[in-house]
Amino acid sequence: MRRVLAALSVVLVALTAGALPAQAASPPVPSEDPFYTPPDQLTGAPGDVLRQRSVEVKVGPFPAPVKAWQLLYRSTSATGEANAVSGTLLVPPVPWTNGPRPLVTYAVGTHGIGDACAPSYKLRAGTENEVALIGQALSKGWAVVLTDYEGLGTPGTHTYATGQSEGRAMLDAARAAFKVREAGLSADGPVGVFGYSQGGQAAAFAGELQPSYAPELDLTGVAAGGVPADMTAVAKFNDGGPAFGLVLGAATGLSTAYPEVPFSSILNDRGRKLVDRIQDACTLELGAAAPFARLRDFVTVPDPLSDPRWQARLTENRAGDRTPTAPVFLYHGTLDELIPFNVGKALLSRYCEKGVTAQWQTLPLLEHIGGVAAGGPLAIEWLGERFAGKASASSC
Repeated sequence: MRRVLAALSVVLVALTAGALPAQAASPPVPSEDPFYTPPDQLTGAPGDVLRQRSVEVKVGPFPAPVKAWQLLYRSTSATGEANAVSGTLLVPPVPWTNGPRPLVTYAVGTHGIGDACAPSYKLRAGTENEVALIGQALSKGWAVVLTDYEGLGTPGTHTYATGQSEGRAMLDAARAAFKVREAGLSADGPVGVFGYSQGGQAAAFAGELQPSYAPELDLTGVAAGGVPADMTAVAKFNDGGPAFGLVLGAATGLSTAYPEVPFSSILNDRGRKLVDRIQDACTLELGAAAPFARLRDFVTVPDPLSDPRWQARLTENRAGDRTPTAPVFLYHGTLDELIPFNVGKALLSRYCEKGVTAQWQTLPLLEHIGGVAAGGPLAIEWLGERFAGKASASSC
């Protein structure tokens, strides 16, 4: 079974090389699938399952050898309001005999803003690009639950780059997974948090919010790589860069999460046209939406991020200002062209100042994509040691 699941990585490589035929038919996109539309009244508690269905997930045209459920669950927005988030629970069909089966709550990196970019849809369509890492976790016998984040799949705009809502969506995905009776998971089983890039932001916030938001979860470790821990610094670094479209995407997501921050009201004609264009964009289209442009090219004010309303919310979404009680594993490529290496190191420093058990892994001469390829397997092994009850080393 482990060999079969590990082979998913090989299949993924073949897919990206165009070696396999295109899938003949895909499931309906979320905007055309009633499953994603939440009920009018969101009752119950965070993590309650609002709706579930058994689904088949694929790697390209091939069914993956796992049990899978698509979930719609109750969560909480960045401003504390009840919301509904979609996700997917995956359980390998092999018995786990060493106590309760571990659960990894997994956050994907940037997938885009459009609903068709949601990992729950991409898993069913056979186009999910992070299936190799997911497969590595499943090959160890762990269950994996993936959140779609707020507004990615479900109606409304995705609150991209908003750590406060991402972290809660991750924690509530774990809560929801334990409530799927058919999955056979135990609510007192160990939970690991894992994510890179946008997923690293989500993972860091999940770790920081867990002691107050979801204290009942037995969180044994948080693996977060390439973390955009300081969105102000990340925005300045990418202003005028080749992936500037991600800056506009982040501004769109944060202004959706916090309606009081000025964004749509300060866009010029060029800005309005571009923001309209990226509303349905997935990763590549979003990143390449306006290469080497600057934020000032699209707005009517000189420096929008200096506005006190923006500063307040950006500060609220800076990782490292709260204290996770579970050990943390951070990793970052030294040549990361999207999220500066020093942003990751600064996050480590803030954790160390708070007494967090934080282990740091430098990935020499690797850029952003190289960081996930090299660091992801290290994070999987680190989580495995936490599930085994071993103490984590500290780099502080």
